[in-house]
Amino acid sequence: MAFFAKLKESLREVRERWSDGIASLFTGASFDDAFWNELEEKLILGDVGLDLSENIVADLKQAARKQSGVTGDGLKKIFVSMMAGRLSSIEGMGRPFTVDDPPLVLLMVGVNGSGKTTSAGKLAMQFLRQGKKVVLAAADTFRAAAVDQLQVWGERAGVRVVAQKQGSDPAAVAFDAWQATRASGADVLIVDTAGRLHAKHNLMEELRKIYRVLEREAGPEHIQTILVLDAVMGQNGMAQATTFNRMLPLSAVILSKYDNTAKGGIVLSIAGDLKIPIRYIGLGEGIEDLSPFDPEEFVSALMTE
Repeated sequence: MAFFAKLKESLREVRERWSDGIASLFTGASFDDAFWNELEEKLILGDVGLDLSENIVADLKQAARKQSGVTGDGLKKIFVSMMAGRLSSIEGMGRPFTVDDPPLVLLMVGVNGSGKTTSAGKLAMQFLRQGKKVVLAAADTFRAAAVDQLQVWGERAGVRVVAQKQGSDPAAVAFDAWQATRASGADVLIVDTAGRLHAKHNLMEELRKIYRVLEREAGPEHIQTILVLDAVMGQNGMAQATTFNRMLPLSAVILSKYDNTAKGGIVLSIAGDLKIPIRYIGLGEGIEDLSPFDPEEFVSALMTE
């Protein structure tokens, strides 16, 4: 409940710009062409995306036809249920990571500033609380600050951080970290990576090389490729997700920085367009501020007036 209350407060401005505008549409007694056009427009403005907005409106229109005389409040409830259902239908949505067949390898990807290193540290702490042994790999060798930040998390958690000097081969760091994971009997290896937008082609080639090394050593069944996405980016974030998903087999998304500046529709876009589950949502810097994503809780918080 504490996280729900924080989520509800964090979504306050999102509701004012997105959901409250939508909610006000359902107060009318009739659902004419103007209503459906305005609903679609507000969804698009809320970063849901054109095609997905059209599909949502079409589905809601069909549901309205099936319920003769449905009220505005009744249609709003159908809309909320539909949104939660769309999210929940994606396999793995909101499911926290579990270590069923150790070692589990989490390859963290995303652009610089998205919250990869912080998310890696928070996940390490959460696994430790479950009694799991964790190794962190500082494979963002291009930014000394990234290595330093991960080492701070490692010291805080009492977790080994495998790192090399700045400019080292990131795939070599990942390989060393895998060897350390196996040698120590660790349950989880979390690999932090670079995210340099200005050299997209080289970045993607490096990420693919890291993945190939881990795939060869650990086996693809042990690897989860996690995109950490800054929720503030809206549809720009969708473009990032599409690019990474094209280059690597993305397993899940962590939506970071979902504070009151975030874009409401990005959650629906990721689920609807890419069919990738959102596993966690981050609201702040604390360990407890990274929580498994709950579709029903999210929609309820988003649509609460």
